[in-house]
Amino acid sequence: MIPGGGQPNMQQLLQQAQKMQQDLANAQEELARTEVDGQAGGGLVKATVTGSGELRALVIDPKAVDPDDTETLADLVVAAVQAANENAQALQQQKLGPLAQGLGGGGIPGLPF
Repeated sequence: MIPGGGQPNMQQLLQQAQKMQQDLANAQEELARTEVDGQAGGGLVKATVTGSGELRALVIDPKAVDPDDTETLADLVVAAVQAANENAQALQQQKLGPLAQGLGGGGIPGLPF
């Protein structure tokens, strides 16, 4: 029910929806530019991803390289990338969560919350 029994102002609702859509687009652009890090093995392997989850850099300390044990190195790389992606997801929730709540709290299809 609308207070006072009137009809909702469709123009105002449309403007609010357009503003939320623009705010969401701006937040997504900011996420794509923002880089976050993750590491494994006490910093022997470091991964950098964007806030949207794109892998941008991978740094492997020479101490992590053992030609006879490439499996451990592979595990460290996977762990570092996973840690970076977890940090990216936290950043996504921080930046986009309030926008999703503004859309009724039901989340946005295609986003992880």
